[in-house]
Amino acid sequence: MRKLILAAFLFVSTMTTNTFADIKMGVILGFTGPIESLTPAMAASAELAFKEASDSGSLLGGKKISVERADSTCVDSAAATTAAQGLVDGGVVAIMGADCSGVTGAIATNVAVPNGVVMISPSATSPGLTDLNDNGYFFRTAPSDARGGQILADITKDRKIKSVAITYTNNDYGKGLADVYKAAVEAHGIKVTTVAAHEDGKADYSAEVATLASAGGDAVAVIGYIDQGGKGIIQASLDSGAFDRFILSDGMIGDSLTDNFGKALNKSFGSLPGSTGKGAGVFADVAKTAGIDSSGPYTGESYDAAALITLAMQAGGKADRATIQQNVMSVANAPGKKIYPGELGKALDLLAKGKAVNYEGATGVEFTEVGEAFGSFLEKEVKGGKFKTKKQR
Repeated sequence: MRKLILAAFLFVSTMTTNTFADIKMGVILGFTGPIESLTPAMAASAELAFKEASDSGSLLGGKKISVERADSTCVDSAAATTAAQGLVDGGVVAIMGADCSGVTGAIATNVAVPNGVVMISPSATSPGLTDLNDNGYFFRTAPSDARGGQILADITKDRKIKSVAITYTNNDYGKGLADVYKAAVEAHGIKVTTVAAHEDGKADYSAEVATLASAGGDAVAVIGYIDQGGKGIIQASLDSGAFDRFILSDGMIGDSLTDNFGKALNKSFGSLPGSTGKGAGVFADVAKTAGIDSSGPYTGESYDAAALITLAMQAGGKADRATIQQNVMSVANAPGKKIYPGELGKALDLLAKGKAVNYEGATGVEFTEVGEAFGSFLEKEVKGGKFKTKKQR
């Protein structure tokens, strides 16, 4: 009799565990490394979407999501793939991330795709990722630098810059964006005085700035990272008086930069993916209510990446890897009811009834045929020592 009771107890316990077990999600971003000041808000934004879906009570009949974070480092592909493998081995059904292009490509190629795990990156922008051999498992809510470099060049022209020196962080992101930007500014008739790579992790960048200064230019385009070499280039430029006007890539735009340099950057400008549309305003309110500062780069894209994962599960009726892969595109694009931040419960209910949704989200999500955002951009400028949005591009 004791054996029967024990067997019955174990059966009930197993059923209870299986019925109410959380859906595991991975969030992998550079919590250490050259963009570590940006990633906390990105992670919090993604986790806000996962929580919103969980709290709605409508996700797959009341399922909850649990999140496990991992550190991509942004720059160390070996460490990033090891961290991602840990997430996959731990049973995550999808990954929100990674962030920087090099580690994102490494994780997709070596971990996510071989294991059939969807990745949706909010911030990997290298043009090379467009042609990644991903078997349909890699998506990104950030647009490619093939467009981003053109936008930055257009702004440079509109700002009446006649000549520019370019420095870039020596990796996939930096080289890819620098190539696009150089070609685009030259097409506008702007002289490129020099193009020079810089390495992250150095204590002093005076030698690199001396090289840039010897070539000259109305401004220096800094294509790099806000907490690493890009910041060092600006510091050495200001210290030496070589440059006082900086053209900033998306990886260089954030409050930590203006907190460090303030009004010394008042002539500077740049661009990053973003929108001034309805979704952006709604997301700002939703994030503020949750105590999240959404003003930094890629927060909306992070929320959208997580939201798409939850909607893809609901559309397919299962919390498994294959279901997510099969349904991301259908919830991201028309046709269907437009869905904005804070409306995930509404979207989940519609999907449960077999109705279509068209997730607009914070960034006006619309995927190309390879699963990356068409994207819009924000022109940023520094005024009064703070980043301000001039307009959407």
